[in-house]
Amino acid sequence: MNIAKKGLYSLLFGFISNYCYSQYADFGSWNIINVKYKISEKWSVFGEAQLRSLKFYEDFHYHEYKGGVAYKAYKNLTITLGAGDYDTYREGGNFLKPKNNDEFRLWPQISFTQPIGNVSIEHRYRAEFRFTSNGFRNRFRYRLGATFPFGNNKTDYKPFQISLSNEIFFTGQEPYFERNRALVSVGYRITKQTSFQVGYLHQFDYKINDETGRDFLQIGLYFEIMNKIKKEK
Repeated sequence: MNIAKKGLYSLLFGFISNYCYSQYADFGSWNIINVKYKISEKWSVFGEAQLRSLKFYEDFHYHEYKGGVAYKAYKNLTITLGAGDYDTYREGGNFLKPKNNDEFRLWPQISFTQPIGNVSIEHRYRAEFRFTSNGFRNRFRYRLGATFPFGNNKTDYKPFQISLSNEIFFTGQEPYFERNRALVSVGYRITKQTSFQVGYLHQFDYKINDETGRDFLQIGLYFEIMNKIKKEK
């Protein structure tokens, strides 16, 4: 990426940040770091950390740490088992106590991808077994997403992508529906193993206190590490 492109991206990101800060005091931040280690063509492990705020990098109220193992059963089908710690603090400041929720979560997941032309459609199904400070809960999630890569080819991948997704959360008890989460984002693959993503996320909650639904600027940094010995073989 040349100097002109770097300057353009820096200017664009700075404009978005300043605009959000000045125009949307309650526009929250949603920050993600994800590391994936690919053991073989079928097996991989991952770890992820998230930090969220209810205002633009103020009033930090939530963080999570999770990890898991994934198995690629078929070309377009991946089975995942994950677990993590999820903590939600009270509103009005940074990590105010007592917490609204202190949770350990175990979640199996199945993801199915379906290519349609240059667009990749993803169906993701997840069940959550939640051991919270308010007792045990379960929850089920379905996410429908679409990804469109574009730009000049770099070896065997395209550097840019646009992603859209919508996810619903529901339980086996009334009122059944808990949450809806919609996301639109733009990603840039810095290298084949490193990518950066920025997006707008809107979350609507129905009478739950483990997080507050609102609008967020989402920023993510993703790393994928290959097993060199396996790759060479």
